[in-house]
Amino acid sequence: MAAASPTRTTLAERGTRPLRLLLMVTAGVLTLLCLGGVGVGINLYDEATAIDRENPDVVVANYLGAQLVDRDDATAKLYSCAQDQGLEPIKELKADIERREQGFDVKILVDWGSLQVQPVGNDRNVTTEIGLRIFAAERSVQQWQFTVIDENGGWRVCSAQRIS
Repeated sequence: MAAASPTRTTLAERGTRPLRLLLMVTAGVLTLLCLGGVGVGINLYDEATAIDRENPDVVVANYLGAQLVDRDDATAKLYSCAQDQGLEPIKELKADIERREQGFDVKILVDWGSLQVQPVGNDRNVTTEIGLRIFAAERSVQQWQFTVIDENGGWRVCSAQRIS
């Protein structure tokens, strides 16, 4: 019986082994970099789209923008209290604006002035002037006060009332 001869590797095969190893290591490093980049991207996106509830005036401004400018109830809900029955007056203002727009075939633009924050115990009262303007026509201004409370680790609008 003849003994099995050891396998011989050619010079070409020896040269491809380091090349394969280099390609595998490079592919592994690139995969790790890509996964790390995805993680960083997700974190940056999360921070950029986080809802800012740190300041009562910012919360009121975002609530007014969602409710009266964008007219997006879902977004407005992000800035309001769980018990939001006190927000009926501002919702009625929104409904009145929509009725006038449909009834008179006009667009009513809404803006507001500076937001003044006053502490009331643990809560905050935020006052501002809400302006209603028909394009290239009259403008009316209403004084409003909002009660903002710290709920679930952030400020939320709980009530609104027209004060003039």
